[in-house]
Amino acid sequence: MNALPPRPRSHVVILGGGFTGAALAWQLARQPARPSITVVEPRPFLGGGLAYSSEEPSHRVNVPAARMNLAPDEPEHFSRWLAASGEIERDPDAVWRNGDIFPRRRVFGRYVAEQLRPHLESGAIRHIRGQAHEVRRNGDGWIVATSGQPIAADAVVLAMTHPSPDVPSALTPIAEAHGFVADVCAADALGPIAPEASVLIVGSGLTSADTVAELDRRGHRGRILAVSRHGLRSRGHPEVRGAPFGDFVSMPAATALRLLERVRSTLAAADAEGVNWQSVFDQLRLQGAVLWSALSHNERTRLVRRLRVFWDVHRFRIAPQVEAVLDRRRAEGTFDNIAASLVDSRRAGNRLAVRLRRRGRKQIETLHFDTVINTTGPAHGKALRTNPALRSLADAGLIRIDAHGLGIATGLDSRAVGPDGGPVPGLFVAGPLARGTFGELMGLPEVARHAQAVTSEIESQLGAQPAVVVAR
Repeated sequence: MNALPPRPRSHVVILGGGFTGAALAWQLARQPARPSITVVEPRPFLGGGLAYSSEEPSHRVNVPAARMNLAPDEPEHFSRWLAASGEIERDPDAVWRNGDIFPRRRVFGRYVAEQLRPHLESGAIRHIRGQAHEVRRNGDGWIVATSGQPIAADAVVLAMTHPSPDVPSALTPIAEAHGFVADVCAADALGPIAPEASVLIVGSGLTSADTVAELDRRGHRGRILAVSRHGLRSRGHPEVRGAPFGDFVSMPAATALRLLERVRSTLAAADAEGVNWQSVFDQLRLQGAVLWSALSHNERTRLVRRLRVFWDVHRFRIAPQVEAVLDRRRAEGTFDNIAASLVDSRRAGNRLAVRLRRRGRKQIETLHFDTVINTTGPAHGKALRTNPALRSLADAGLIRIDAHGLGIATGLDSRAVGPDGGPVPGLFVAGPLARGTFGELMGLPEVARHAQAVTSEIESQLGAQPAVVVAR
């Protein structure tokens, strides 16, 4: 009997090769009936992305290594690699006094890249180093246009990085001025800052804390002021980690207010039992998808507008090495963070003048700085305008911003929601861009689990099959 021609594999193109795209490619490549996989990513290696390709020594993962994994079902996956890599010997400061390990971010990026290397060498995963500038329908499939040859795909996954931060309107008068840093993630953004320069950091989250740590590592000793509307600083980790505490899903709260009340009562119960607050928020994170799905559209909007800032500073904690820098600088009198709103700004000779109103006060005060640094976080709402591939899909009416402005409107099967409200065949959204539907999708463990879920959806909807040959 003559051999039948091999059944062609489905082709999946992943746009974005940071952790989200890398995790998805890795999961797909390990499936028995894997499709052909192409990842379009401009960086030289997969898995680093914006977060884990940083070469700055003070930038550390903000979760203990034991809780970071590419493989959700293998909790010791990264820890085993880390122990064998020699990185701890080269960086003894990574080990905190309680035994938790917080390696440099680039180390985690290297770990992810090494897991993908065998699949790249075998050809199971192809890395096209570039950026997609258009995605369009092609019959039942897709065409992805890059700077090279167009790529035909049966399915496309949107797994892009976060867009760069917007410059607050109050700072636009100094946006082009010497001494203004619009995006701290730009190459050597902090290099030109003099050791004695007075610095204003706009924002007080993780990026703000990392900025203080990097300035300190570079020898900066001038005054640093961080300002945000609420003045809340990212919290740290407990000395002793406990198990997640509380139950928020047996009877999920139907309103944001009821959820807040439940959190407060659970925190009180934890305190009475000698359990730290971090354990309560760990449980909230684990049960976040159920909590989010139990809320109506209006209640989700209320939660985002009213409570997101409080959630962020408790959920996204800073590494203890970074927290120690902030505490030391505060004790020395060279760092402070305040709650205030920006009014406007201007150039004042060789310095930058910023007018602000502190929370609870009526008067406006003018402060002068040598440097102003913007760390307001990714501008999720502009992703569809600034990324050319996303813009092409939006212009065609195939994707839109979700109702909460957190990312792309996505169905429960992780497919993009089309103009008719139904799923777009073969167009998937992975990672943080899908959090408007799934809730907690910013933390690495959640992103890894979502990559696993998207892999299952791709397999079931494309029906990827290995080549079939009938023997004689």
